[in-house]
Parts: sequence; C-alpha cells; structure tokens
Amino acid sequence: MNQPKINPYFVLAIGVIAVSTSAIFVKLANAPAPVIAFYRLFFTVLLMLPIFLWKHVNELKVITRRDWLFSAISGIFLALHFILWFESLNYTSVTSSTVLVTMQPVFAFVGTFFLFKEKIGIGAILSTCLALVGSIIISWGDFQVSGSALYGNFLAIISCMMITAYLLFGQTVLKRLSLIAYTFVVYSFSTITLFLYVVILNHPLGGYAGVDWIYFLLLAIIPTLLGHNLFNWSLKWVSTSTISVSILFEPVGAAILAYFILSETILYTQIIGGFIIITGIWLYSFGERKKKQQQVQLSEQSLG
Repeated sequence: MNQPKINPYFVLAIGVIAVSTSAIFVKLANAPAPVIAFYRLFFTVLLMLPIFLWKHVNELKVITRRDWLFSAISGIFLALHFILWFESLNYTSVTSSTVLVTMQPVFAFVGTFFLFKEKIGIGAILSTCLALVGSIIISWGDFQVSGSALYGNFLAIISCMMITAYLLFGQTVLKRLSLIAYTFVVYSFSTITLFLYVVILNHPLGGYAGVDWIYFLLLAIIPTLLGHNLFNWSLKWVSTSTISVSILFEPVGAAILAYFILSETILYTQIIGGFIIITGIWLYSFGERKKKQQQVQLSEQSLG
C-alpha cells in the first residue's frame, strides 16, 4: 500500500479536535436527543449528496451484498451511538459522558482480536491502560453518586460499545470503497434508522428555534463531516485500535470547550488526567510507528 501524502497521525489529531465540539453543540441545542441525532446525519447526507452524485455514484454498481450488509449494520450502530450518547448528556456532564464514550479500546481490542484476528502487543495494552487511567481521573471529580448521573453514565458506556462496533464493521467495507461512497452509504442507513426512531417516538421534526437549526448544521459540518470522515480516512492507514486510543484525547478538548462555552468547571483531576491521556496516546502512537518501521525494514531486507 502506498504511503499517504499527509501524516495519518496528524489527521487523527485534527479529527479529535473536531469531534470534541460535538457534546457542546448537543448541550446548546434545545431539542430531544433523537431529533438532534437525526438532523446531524440528515444534514450531513444532504451536504455530501452533490459530490457523491458527481463522482462516486457509479460505485453503487460494484458494492457486494456483503458490503451492503456491513454498511447497514455499521449505520445502525452509528445511529444507536448518537441516540444513547446525546441522551446521556441530559443526565450527566460533558466531561463524564465524553470520557465514558471515548473509552473504546476496552471494546476495540476484544473486537479486533475475535473478528479480525488482529494481534495486540503488550506495549499497546499498557499504553492504553495508561490512557484509560487518565480518563478515569478526569471524570473522578465530576461523577455524582445519584440515580440520574449513574443512568447517564450507563447510557454513555453503551454508546461507547455502539461506536466501536460501527468502526469495526466499517473497517472491512472501507478497504474496498472510496471514502465518500462509504460514508454516504453508511450515513444514509444511519439517517433512515434515526428517522424511523423519531417517528416511532412521535418527536416533532419542526418548531425549533433558529439557533437550534444552526447547531444541527454545525454538528453535521464540524464533528461529522470533518471529524468522523478524518477517522474513516485514517482507517486505511492505521488500525481501529489506534483510532480508539487517539479518540481518548476528546475529553480533554471537550472539557476545555465546556469551560469556556458552558461555564463548566475544570478540576485539577481533569488537568492531571488530561496529561496522562496525552502521554498514553503518544506512547501508543510511537509504538505503532516503530512497529511499522520495523516491518518495512524486514520487508526491504527480504527483498534485498
């Protein structure tokens, strides 16, 4: 596989910053969680439609039955992720919810091992554990021992499982389709799922304030089109586990944004935890790059 022109780890960093805005926009919007999720994906699909029809619509002819199935499953998992996560923000803080949602390596390591037989080294496990410890420290001062907060935390954990499944199923399809074709198909399935969910629950699709529509649109542009598409692009060059560990930085960005925009307090435990998370991510990324360099060297030696 040819090397990308842009460093995939730099792309991951931009993606993490973009997705850090997601919880902020959700908190600011005055609408039910399923409605926010629906319009996030609906506007995303609309914005992608012109370029999809212009350059990528012919790819639909070569999509296999397996690709359709995996794309549908991936889209459903993405929809469930948004529903559960946005709902969790009604019960717990941005920091707590975001920390729990981004603790994906716990599920990603299991999924990649059983589904794709992907080998996981001791160094990757240790660096991920370090990042998870940082995530727990960040949330320690923010957790509330109450029924509502615990319920919100439970929703966030289930949401974390859903986004991990979305990445795992999407990884196999993306290797055979272009990024635009893949995301358009998956987001379309996700939009349909969210629409049916909103209709079943009888939530109103209109009647919201003008500023809420702006937040819906910003959710589509910044964390979705920019953030998630950058993650999808990175799947061509790095593993699902690497992306999951990188996303652990999202609570840091979300906590900072929540401090300035929502006036949420940043505790010393969150600062310490953020530093530990960054350290864990750096160690993991360094180990992955070193492993790939060794593989390239061994390949060159065998050819020589």
